Amino acid sequence: MPANSATLEIRGVTRRFGKNTAVSDINIAIPQGQMVGIIGRSGAGKSTLLRMINRLIDPSQGSIFFDGAEVSKLSGSPLRRWQRDCAMIFQQFNLVPRLDVLTNVLLGKLNHRSTITNLFGMFSRAECAEAVAALERLDIARTALQPAGTLSGGQQQRVAIARAMMQQPRVILADEPIASLDPLNAKVVMDSLQDINLREGITVVTNLHTLDTARTYCNRIIGMAAGKVVFDGPPEELNREAVRLVYGADSNGQEISEAITSTSVAFSRKIAASAGPLEPAFPGY
Repeated sequence: MPANSATLEIRGVTRRFGKNTAVSDINIAIPQGQMVGIIGRSGAGKSTLLRMINRLIDPSQGSIFFDGAEVSKLSGSPLRRWQRDCAMIFQQFNLVPRLDVLTNVLLGKLNHRSTITNLFGMFSRAECAEAVAALERLDIARTALQPAGTLSGGQQQRVAIARAMMQQPRVILADEPIASLDPLNAKVVMDSLQDINLREGITVVTNLHTLDTARTYCNRIIGMAAGKVVFDGPPEELNREAVRLVYGADSNGQEISEAITSTSVAFSRKIAASAGPLEPAFPGY
């Protein structure tokens, strides 16, 4: 474990939206360097949890700590530093489509720079070289001068990962990073996140709909249902009973088939015929 090892702690965290409770009394400790997959139905509270960790939204109650500091109480410059150290990768990439790929990656440096240099959009030769190196690592350096909006979904997600790495983060949060990708691009993106986790020792916490992906890439899996943690353990303990706790049963009372949650090429052609979509507990959360 790195010398600057630090634990991310979620203590009694709850988030309410009106009368609905999206996340309920979550208690989790994630040591530095783990790769954690959070699984569950749509609406289980996975995205809400990540957004609270990054402070895009605040908990209704409870606290979030990292390296002993209570990040759930930060504001101003300390909050901006936390959002630099805790990089967020989104399902829809959040790139600027009209800007070229290199500039999109360089935007990851904004919280490392002064207001004046940001105002004039000045990037140093060293920063540009760092951005190109990040793109090369993700095998998309050839797209550096293309508008980001001209790239495929898989390429755009790799650009988003390169931008996150420019923040020099200690934690990476990935909110459904492969949900809109085909199986082959999903593998490329997950391989990239795993490589960052293993080589840099950066904590990676990623929301996933897919059990096969979570088992393959994550050394710890957290299952959520209706805003609560119902499973927390290594992949080998995610057995049939644990899956039922996370996903429940379909409208006929039958256990959910793992084929529904798979990104594998073999399963992808069977999904539409085997079952309908999973219904969210609280749509949009």
